[in-house]
Amino acid sequence: MIKINQYVMLVLSLSILLISSCADKQQNKQAAQRPPATFPVSHVQNKTVTGFETYPTNIEGVINSDVRAKVSGYIQKVFVDEGQKVRKGQTLFKLETQSLSQDAGAAKARVNVAQVEIDKLVPLVEKGIISNVQLETAKANLAQAKANYNSVAANIGYATVKSPIDGYVGAIPFREGSLVSPSDETPLTTVSDIKQVYAFFTMNEAKYLDFIQNTKGKNLEEKINNFPRVDLILANGKTYPQKGKIETSTGQINQNTGTVSFRAVFDNPNQLLTNGNSGKIQIPVTYENMLVVPQGATYEQQGKIIIFKLGEDNKVSSSIINVKASVDNLYIVESGLKAGDKIVVEGVGKLRNDTAITPQEVAFDSIIQPIKVLFKN
Repeated sequence: MIKINQYVMLVLSLSILLISSCADKQQNKQAAQRPPATFPVSHVQNKTVTGFETYPTNIEGVINSDVRAKVSGYIQKVFVDEGQKVRKGQTLFKLETQSLSQDAGAAKARVNVAQVEIDKLVPLVEKGIISNVQLETAKANLAQAKANYNSVAANIGYATVKSPIDGYVGAIPFREGSLVSPSDETPLTTVSDIKQVYAFFTMNEAKYLDFIQNTKGKNLEEKINNFPRVDLILANGKTYPQKGKIETSTGQINQNTGTVSFRAVFDNPNQLLTNGNSGKIQIPVTYENMLVVPQGATYEQQGKIIIFKLGEDNKVSSSIINVKASVDNLYIVESGLKAGDKIVVEGVGKLRNDTAITPQEVAFDSIIQPIKVLFKN
């Protein structure tokens, strides 16, 4: 009886194994019959695209005139406020002049005394009673007295501090009662002409060389004249409505910073910009007839950017590309691809070398649509 049961169990086990094996073969056969996964592919093409290089910038008025005291004294009155528009010659500050007035009175008295002395000596010289030398000495004393008086009077005039230019008043660090003098490091204020403003920025050596080499012109002056108009991105992220023009460049590498300095000028009709503003200069850089790929068609591994090319047998192979620049959602390709190559444009993270796929053709322009293809002046 025991032997019969063992035999039955053996037959059942063999049957189960046979059924399982058949099921596995059926599943493998079905899997082999299923087509490979579908991935969108497209032929890469050359395009002309415009990107932007940005550089931090500081804003200054075209004319910034420090207003300083020409004589020492206490500020008696401040006639303007910070940010106020002023005209050339407008009074800004009044310094206390009591002691200067006293000095002027004494100097005027010395002028009068010297004049009296001359008036007394003239008839004596005419009558030959005294020599002409005494009269000439008296005249010299009068000239000296007048010079002293004029100097004191000028200082009294300097006590009224006026604006040297038309412009806008900056910070006023000194107020009524403050003692000021010509030797102060800090000016009474700064008046700025901001009808136009300068934007100062720097480029590193590599960017400078690229910029110069890619700009038309026989020399630096011609190249600067041919530089494209630039935008100013304000601190709040908004684009300033007026475009600027790069006017000058030092053309020399600063040995301490490794950078080259530039200056752009912007019209400022509404006085939106003023001294001390910050922002970013945005310079358009056009890449003409360059090979481009969508960044979504790539992945990065150990600092290398990789794409998948499609072969004739619908199998993919990975390829490293060298990128010259990135513009919006595109990479500008320097090497590793050629026009007409067919690449997988989506889902590359799921692929491996020699993976067979079912390619689905998509139009190249449709996958780069979000970018700005051409820069508009």
